[in-house]
Amino acid sequence: MRLPYCSSVEVPLILAPMAGVSEAPLRQICRRLGADVLMSEFLSAEAIRRGIRKTLQGCEFEERERPIGVQIYGADGEAMARAAAIVTEVYRPDFIDINFGCPVKKVVQRNGGSGCLRDLDLVEQIIRAVVGATHLPVSVKTRSGWSEDSRQPVEIAQRMQDAGAVAFTLHPRTRTQMFAGHADWDEIAAVVEALDIPVIGNGDVQTGEDLLRMWRHTRCAGLMIGRGSFGNPWIFRDGRALLQGDTRKTVIEFRKHLGWYTRGLPGSAALRERLFQVDSMAEAEAIFRGYLEQSTLAV
Repeated sequence: MRLPYCSSVEVPLILAPMAGVSEAPLRQICRRLGADVLMSEFLSAEAIRRGIRKTLQGCEFEERERPIGVQIYGADGEAMARAAAIVTEVYRPDFIDINFGCPVKKVVQRNGGSGCLRDLDLVEQIIRAVVGATHLPVSVKTRSGWSEDSRQPVEIAQRMQDAGAVAFTLHPRTRTQMFAGHADWDEIAAVVEALDIPVIGNGDVQTGEDLLRMWRHTRCAGLMIGRGSFGNPWIFRDGRALLQGDTRKTVIEFRKHLGWYTRGLPGSAALRERLFQVDSMAEAEAIFRGYLEQSTLAV
C-alpha cells in the first residue's frame, strides 16, 4: 500500500518532523542522500493562525524539497482547521500532518502533541476539522498511548483512520516513556494488519540495517527517521541500498579491491581469506578493526 503523496516509491524513507532540527539545510541534505519525503518542523497551529512570523517561516520550503508535508499541532479544532487552511492556501505543501505524538512538556501542558491522547474524542474532532479545511491529504503521527494503562495503538489508529486520516505514523512508545526503553515494533505490525490506510513505522532506527529490520518485521508502507539522522544523513542512502538489495552485490564486487589493498601487510594471506567472505562493509570494517588492534598490541 503506497502513500498518497509519494506513490512512485514502494517503501519511502521519510525525514521526521523535529522542532529545531528539520530545517531546510538538513532537509535538502537528506533529500540528496536519499530521503523520499521531507517534513517541516512541527509547528503550532495557534501561532500560524495568529500570523507569528517565526512560525510561518517554518512553513516555507523550496520546490526541490517536494514531496513535503507541513506538520501542525494543537488542541483546538477551530485553530487547527484555520492553520490547515492557511498552510494549504499560502504554502501549498503536498500534505498536512497532525502531531499527536510530541512528548515535550511545554507542548503537552497545552494538551498538544501526545497530550491529546488523553481524550480520543478530541483527537477525532481535530482530525475531522483539519480534513474539512483542506483539499490536501491529511496524515497523523502519534504514539501508542498516553501511558501504559492507556496503551492501545490499534484502537487509536482505527479511530484516527475513521476520522479521515489517509496515512498513519506510529512511534510505538507511550508519552510517559518519552524516549526511554525500546520502541515496540510488534505494535507497528499490529496496526499495519488492522488498518486500511498506509502505516509508517518510526522509532529506534539508527542505521540502514535498522530500517531493513523494521520493514521486514512490520511490513509497513514507509519508514520514518528522526534522531537516527542526527549527524548521519547517510542513513537514507544506506537504508535505500539495503531495501533494494544493492549493498551485498556491491560488497561482493569490491572484495577483490580489499585483497589488493592488503598486499604486503603482515599476515595478509589470512586477512584476505577472511575479507573474501564478507557480505557487508560492516563485516569488513570489523575485520580491519580487529587486525589493527592486534597489530598495535604486537608492536
